[in-house]
Amino acid sequence: MAINNEKNSSSTWQQEIYEAAEGIRYKVMEHTIKNNGGYLSQACSSAEIFATLYLDVLNIEKLKKPLVPGKFQGVPSDNNPKATTGAKYNGKKSKEYDRFILSPSQYSLVLYTALIQVGRMHKDGLKEFNKDGGVVEMIGAEHSPGLELMTGSLGQGISQASGIALARKLKKEKGRVVLFLSDGECQSGQFWEAVQAASYHKLDNILAYIDINGYQCDGKVTTVMNLEPLDKRLESFGARVFRIDGHNVDALSALGKLKPDGRPTFILCDTNPCKGIDILKKRIPKLHYVRFNSEEERQQYQIYYEKLVSDSIK
Repeated sequence: MAINNEKNSSSTWQQEIYEAAEGIRYKVMEHTIKNNGGYLSQACSSAEIFATLYLDVLNIEKLKKPLVPGKFQGVPSDNNPKATTGAKYNGKKSKEYDRFILSPSQYSLVLYTALIQVGRMHKDGLKEFNKDGGVVEMIGAEHSPGLELMTGSLGQGISQASGIALARKLKKEKGRVVLFLSDGECQSGQFWEAVQAASYHKLDNILAYIDINGYQCDGKVTTVMNLEPLDKRLESFGARVFRIDGHNVDALSALGKLKPDGRPTFILCDTNPCKGIDILKKRIPKLHYVRFNSEEERQQYQIYYEKLVSDSIK
């Protein structure tokens, strides 16, 4: 359940979120070093977003204990009653609870570490990462922890989220559809068709956070296909839009609690893909995926990681 900001007279709730965000970054960095690869810059840019969502914004069921990832039971169908989705990590579905949709599956590792950090997935869950027969996949699907859909190619997640939001509207459900997007996927035509449809159908139960870290697999977003001014473009399609510092917990939290006004809401989060892990700056503009070029480079990251953890304990 969402944290009530008023129950703490000091800034303890913000501090909890910032510490969770730091934990997400460090867990992803540790995993990247051990596995000689990982989506590390995505963790740097989105850690505060995920931490704020799970600790303050999302209205979801509180779990009794962290869940342990099981084995893949096949795809959901009428003929496969054993199949499950990763939605159970967000608690049971109800008319009142929010539904969370992760659109860019390359952020799956970040989501897994966030689930561990907030006590929804067992701390040993990452040991199953990318193993045959497992569900903790590098590119998450509907059976992966925290996911309930395979969002396909980038740009398709918002279409699926809009369909769910429309169904919830028709059923008069109070719960929202909270969507996480990356900036690069907003280049696709399907994204804009979905925004147009969501605005036309007045899907004000959609709350979308976009991580604008400025980079994608081919380099800078502005040089691949410039989206700016993204806020003005979205507004022209009928959306309600806010642009903030994506590492500012107060702003992330406040905008996640706005009352609906007849329009889908988009929160554009300007972020730093090297936030908290400055050693990544050496890789600019090749930030999409970290794979070490040599054992020497991996050791450099290991030493840097150990210092980060040591400094955070002091």
